Amino acid sequence: MQWIANPQNRRFESYSVLQKRIMYIVKWKNKNGGLDEREFDNLGPAMEWAKTIAVFVTITGGEHSIVGMFGADSVKDGVLPDGHEYTWKKRRQQ
Repeated sequence: MQWIANPQNRRFESYSVLQKRIMYIVKWKNKNGGLDEREFDNLGPAMEWAKTIAVFVTITGGEHSIVGMFGADSVKDGVLPDGHEYTWKKRRQQ
């Protein structure tokens, strides 16, 4: 097990303990065109909050990023929750 210094509380902790403290940052453009961001301790609350603002966001944390507009996760009668028509067609080229 690898041990490293934790400068926040001046003690040594295992690397696996520090890995669990990854902050997730949600970034989006505000109405004025500026960049806003908000931090979360876990991915779940970050994704739930991103659904509430209903804009294109980037969620970064650790070594990965998630981008998109959250909340378009259901289709009813061929229409997305935002009112746009869902028209996905798969065509096979031969």
